[in-house]
Amino acid sequence: MKRFLSIITILVALTAVATTGYSQCKNFAKLTCKPELDPYIHDGIFNATELSEGESAELFKTFYSGQEYRIAVCGDAALPPILFEIMDSDRNVLFSNKDADYAKVWDFKLEASQQLIVSIQVNTNDDKVGDLIAKGCVAVLIGFLNTDK
Repeated sequence: MKRFLSIITILVALTAVATTGYSQCKNFAKLTCKPELDPYIHDGIFNATELSEGESAELFKTFYSGQEYRIAVCGDAALPPILFEIMDSDRNVLFSNKDADYAKVWDFKLEASQQLIVSIQVNTNDDKVGDLIAKGCVAVLIGFLNTDK
């Protein structure tokens, strides 16, 4: 019984730590990244996670024809530059911020509705001291222009 209670206590503690980490990244996305969308309207979804140098993640999202969009990718100040690429479903690169001096936003409009892949990767820092690897929140937010004015 004591072992069972110990396991339950550990699981509750791990869940609390994971929830706190997500909450911190969600707050980071709201405070730091959301202003990058202006004047676009945020779609209401906060895609944020903690990544370390060299780690990557992908987000799949459907975008609709005729709508103007802005994708904003923001990383914690402790992280090296964040590479993000927008690809179609065949993984053809439509945009890479590496070609735009690691810009944080990309504005676009599609001719046809389609699912796109937002791929993000935290670069590695060649100037790091010792074996310390930077870790921090990375957020991907999407906004659209209200054309019903």
